[in-house]
Amino acid sequence: MRINKSILMIFTGIFLVQLSFAQIHQVRFEQLDSVQKIEKRPVVVFLHTSWCKYCGTMENTTFKNESVIKSLNQKFYFVSLDIEEKRNINFRGYTFRYKPTGTGTGVHELAEQLGTINGQIAYPSICFLNADYEIIYQHNEFISASQLQVILTKIKKGS
Repeated sequence: MRINKSILMIFTGIFLVQLSFAQIHQVRFEQLDSVQKIEKRPVVVFLHTSWCKYCGTMENTTFKNESVIKSLNQKFYFVSLDIEEKRNINFRGYTFRYKPTGTGTGVHELAEQLGTINGQIAYPSICFLNADYEIIYQHNEFISASQLQVILTKIKKGS
């Protein structure tokens, strides 16, 4: 009996350690064509900045949620893009660049393309693309794990 409890405690500990290290598998835009050849999936693009407190809250809550992580890893490709990213991104035959908008400020062209809703870009934004990279839904404010899970379920059923 004592051995069974010890074994159970060891397996419980291993399981809890694995849960605490669960994280979203991210891909870069440049990798999407390759992974889509292996398995077609919708794409979730998280647009954020380093200084946005709501973006940070989403990173530390929404994207740390076990259910969200599982859904994203199993059914979607996930791309995280800092809106102020300065490197060029080659995607879909285009080179998207950082566009300065003032002294020390700017926005990446790809973030602008994916995150603009009604002529404005807001932070954080999530853009959902189908496997052919067409925008199927955009959301431009903080979203909780439970709200995101509802959207992920609807998108997956529709794809």
